[in-house]
Amino acid sequence: MHTINRVGISRYQAVVDAFASEIRAGRLPSGTRLPTHRQLAARAGIAVVTASRVYAELEAMGLVSGEQGRGTFVRDIALPPGHGIDQRAAAADTIDLSFNYPALPGQADLLRHALRELAASGDLEALLRYQPHRGRPHDRAAVARHLRLRGLSVGPDSVLIVNGSQHGLATTVIAALQPGDVVAVDALTYPGFKVLAHTLRLELAPLPAGPGGTDLDALERLCATRPVRAVYAMPTLHNPLGWVMDAPARARLAEIARRRGLLIIEDASYAYLAEHAPPPIAALAPEVTVYVSGLSKSVATGLRVGFVSAPARLVPAIERAIRVTSWNTPAMTTAIACRWLDDGTVGRLEADKRADARTRQAVAREVLAGLPVVGHPSSYFVWLPLAQDARADRIAALLARKRVSVATAEPYATSASAPQALRLALGSADLDSLRRALGMVREAVEADPYQ
Repeated sequence: MHTINRVGISRYQAVVDAFASEIRAGRLPSGTRLPTHRQLAARAGIAVVTASRVYAELEAMGLVSGEQGRGTFVRDIALPPGHGIDQRAAAADTIDLSFNYPALPGQADLLRHALRELAASGDLEALLRYQPHRGRPHDRAAVARHLRLRGLSVGPDSVLIVNGSQHGLATTVIAALQPGDVVAVDALTYPGFKVLAHTLRLELAPLPAGPGGTDLDALERLCATRPVRAVYAMPTLHNPLGWVMDAPARARLAEIARRRGLLIIEDASYAYLAEHAPPPIAALAPEVTVYVSGLSKSVATGLRVGFVSAPARLVPAIERAIRVTSWNTPAMTTAIACRWLDDGTVGRLEADKRADARTRQAVAREVLAGLPVVGHPSSYFVWLPLAQDARADRIAALLARKRVSVATAEPYATSASAPQALRLALGSADLDSLRRALGMVREAVEADPYQ
């Protein structure tokens, strides 16, 4: 029996090595559909369970991807890790449609002016010292005034200042959840929350979503069968699908959370782009909702200032999480941010960026006319579903060779298989480069043999 096992392992490894060699040499190009598990077992003279192990190892090596109901496909190994959600500096000659860092002309001058004002102020020494973990009272008051413009009436005691929205999500999860907890999320969601959940060992339970938002019937069914502890939601301008949840759906989500004892983590990072949206869920159910937002998208990615509004029972725990992760937000950036909140600079930048996003959406709809583009009319991204047999990684790799960086659905997917789609960020390139890059996206999609 020992000898049989040794032979079995040798044959299994030989099959893995043969596939790996063929893929790396380019003899099995990206998008190739591999034999079914049963077909592979018959051809290689191995058991079906061993064939499954072969494909599992190849998937772990990043060489293939298995898609439920469709089969196993060769991945394009020329793609960088993250399928374009690789936030290292892009090459100077690459047009980045994978990541948004929207900026407007004149923002550098705003910073110069703010630094001069800060230098002339009388509290410079205070900025060299440690700050209270959740922010100074007058800074938290400035954030609370800003949140009222977002439809959220809270006082400074409910506010915590953090190092950007991602830090706000992290401190919220550290404070409120434990490893192994089940969190309901959309089947397509923000990659940063996926990474956070993986790091903190949370189990993400995907929920299907329609054009208008999360399938709340599916949430009810999930809660009836699993011990769900929280829901991660982006009700106002969902990333990557761009929808805005309507008022009745928000009210129903709040009611489910109350009845089921769920915590709602409301991510409002892109909410500033959607005018006339219904009030935040945190305004409907403040006792069960943590609201997280920041200034990275609305002002500048380098201004790492975010804010959390939380139920009173969670404020001390989030404050402890801030202490153990960063101690406090840097005093200088917080001081600049709060000045801009109070003097209207943030409001003006948000209005200008909404107009900028509408312009970019119009360019995208014009260049991609006839393709099934999904997105909000004033958002900085669009979602482009592909034909059933198309391969997003192959298209992304082709575009990468043409110096255009795009993201596939894989970083956003929380379900077992990712749909074939591209997520195009519109906010990082100048308008001429954006138009040119979108034209290349269209050419690549239409040239795909399965499109």
